[in-house]
Amino acid sequence: MKNLLTWDYWFNLAPEPFIPTAQKLFIVFVIALALAALLIAIIKNKGGIYRGFFKRLYAFCLANAVIGLLLLFFDYESVPFLSARFWLGLWGLTMIVWIIPILKSLRLIPQKKKEKERENELKKYIP
Repeated sequence: MKNLLTWDYWFNLAPEPFIPTAQKLFIVFVIALALAALLIAIIKNKGGIYRGFFKRLYAFCLANAVIGLLLLFFDYESVPFLSARFWLGLWGLTMIVWIIPILKSLRLIPQKKKEKERENELKKYIP
């Protein structure tokens, strides 16, 4: 843990490969993203009010699974600049920034549902 808080760890352009435990955890995370993308791909094809949310979540999971695979490959092959740890930090920050609007759109779905019900109620009386 002491090593995690140093500038040399994060900005070393030729870092050591991950320790086996960290590498296994990283692989599990990337596989979880890929499986989530696969499951969401099946769900998003169904119609409904959640379709837009699932489309954005699918894009998030798939893109981050691919980026994770690339980062894992660069670490495994010990590519000097592309295996630097700051890429992991940058990737984590972009994941957080990307998921926030997706979760906000999930919070707006009940309002859209009420609007849809009102619209259907009004359409019921229009010939």
